[in-house]
Amino acid sequence: MENKWILSLGALILLFQFSIAQEDADLIWWNPAESNSLVVEGQAWQGEIISTYRRLPKQAEGVVREAVWNLSKHSAGLSLRFRSDAKSITVRYKVKGNHAMPHMPATGVSGVDLYAKTSDGDWRWYRGKYSFADTIQYKYSNIDPNEKYHDKGREYQLYLPLYNEVEWLEIGVPEDAVMEPLPLRQEKPIVVYGTSIAHGACASRPGMAWTSILGRELDRPLINLAFSGNGRMEEEVINFITQIDAKIFVLDCLPNLGATKDRSLEEVRQLIISGVKQIRTKRPSTPILVVEHDGYSDGAVDVDRYKTYTDLNRIAKEAFAQLQSEGLRDIHLLTKEELNLSMESFVDGTHPTDLGMMEYAVAYEKALREILKEPIGSISTTIPVTQAREPEMYPWEGRHQELLEMNRDSAPKICFFGNSITHYWGGEPKATLSNGADSWKANLDELQVRNFGFGWDRVENVLWRIYHDELDGFEAEQIVLMIGTNNEHLNTDDEILKGLEMVINAIKERQPNARVLLLGLFPRVDKEERMRNLNNGIAALATSKNVDYADIGKVLLGKDNKIDAGLFSDGLHPNAKGYRKVGKILKLALQEGKN
Repeated sequence: MENKWILSLGALILLFQFSIAQEDADLIWWNPAESNSLVVEGQAWQGEIISTYRRLPKQAEGVVREAVWNLSKHSAGLSLRFRSDAKSITVRYKVKGNHAMPHMPATGVSGVDLYAKTSDGDWRWYRGKYSFADTIQYKYSNIDPNEKYHDKGREYQLYLPLYNEVEWLEIGVPEDAVMEPLPLRQEKPIVVYGTSIAHGACASRPGMAWTSILGRELDRPLINLAFSGNGRMEEEVINFITQIDAKIFVLDCLPNLGATKDRSLEEVRQLIISGVKQIRTKRPSTPILVVEHDGYSDGAVDVDRYKTYTDLNRIAKEAFAQLQSEGLRDIHLLTKEELNLSMESFVDGTHPTDLGMMEYAVAYEKALREILKEPIGSISTTIPVTQAREPEMYPWEGRHQELLEMNRDSAPKICFFGNSITHYWGGEPKATLSNGADSWKANLDELQVRNFGFGWDRVENVLWRIYHDELDGFEAEQIVLMIGTNNEHLNTDDEILKGLEMVINAIKERQPNARVLLLGLFPRVDKEERMRNLNNGIAALATSKNVDYADIGKVLLGKDNKIDAGLFSDGLHPNAKGYRKVGKILKLALQEGKN
């Protein structure tokens, strides 16, 4: 009887193993290491990395200390982005180190973490069922990939292990699903040089590291060059960091710079000063943020620990004041008080819990938004987000990246921001649809107008695009803005105007010498009065912000102040004849601004 039971149990195990193997056989697998294009987010030296999931280039071996080099093999801060309509996603991979540490769980040390964006730019987190063995596996099931606008799936971001080296990794989706790796983003990254805390200790999972949270909140690439116990403001490491064309450099190394028998506080001061100057010499215009020690949760009861971080923070303030007195510009200090970690924010008195990580991220976001001039508000029109509402027509992020590349190659004289009315008018970059190409060519081409219109964009989407470098790195003569009609069914006039004001402020911050032309919104079928009233508010806003205003859409109305249906394709978008009428008026408005 006992033998029969053992045989039955063995048969069940074999059946289970067979079913798992069969399930895996029904998946198609993507191995990023075998990709024809660069796909690993968070790496600064693309194409110069020895192994797919490391952080420093091969040239760093033998130049930085061995401990730093070995820690750079950890995939902290690295992620993979892809689009899929799969109803289930499986990740399998192998790491080279121990799965867990005494103070940090396997899910943080060696786990992965999956997030996605909706078509309206909202983040979603996915719960994976995981197993830690020689091969680690995460399975994400019961995914509803459908969006309210389309059935093309979502954009995913998979965060890689914080404290381990990934040997190999594959992502599997069902055979009938779409799996599209997304190209690397071209926006300038945030670069963080730090210690074990920035490395990720002791987040419960990779997405909860403060660097990951900050990257999501600012929606910008972030390069994590933190090395546990070894963030020491070393010249060799900073030399590599200065090779990066960063949006901002963050120096969060004080927890690894406590005074020892081999290092005095005066030497710490000099390390801070020399490190900042080293970056400023190579990167004269990039902001630098120096960060104080976040403290220890037992500082109130341990005199030595209290003295350690208070001395370091005093030295940081003195070094910062000296740098300012010597005329270094665009340097900033984030203090312990601004970090504002509580007694309950630590695992072991030193490394943050998830609560501490969130407090870190909140403080950093506040500081960086102020430094980078990227404020946000509390209503939807004032919170910058991406969108993917029309993927069957064009890739929203792809068009954004194309504009960044075009701007670098040849600066536009006039930038025309808008939604589908602008996008499908004509010009460059080319769209799949062009309803007014002849009008654009006749009226706007000779003025060197570049089309910054994106189908389905709302005010908050344009705000995101301006915050993400679309007006950086060149000087335009004019900026034209016509946005807000897609907010009509969601927001009040006042909310739309508040968002437009933030957009104008963002434009002026980045293009202070450009003339700004604010256009009234085109009339819409059965909503002519609403658009007229909203345009009155837009005209008043233009006056208050000292920018020009033109209501070029008035020519699309009949004598009864209703839209002339013969000038529209659908009651919202002009047809070719309508574009010819508004094109002539826009050309005159642009030429007037040059005189």
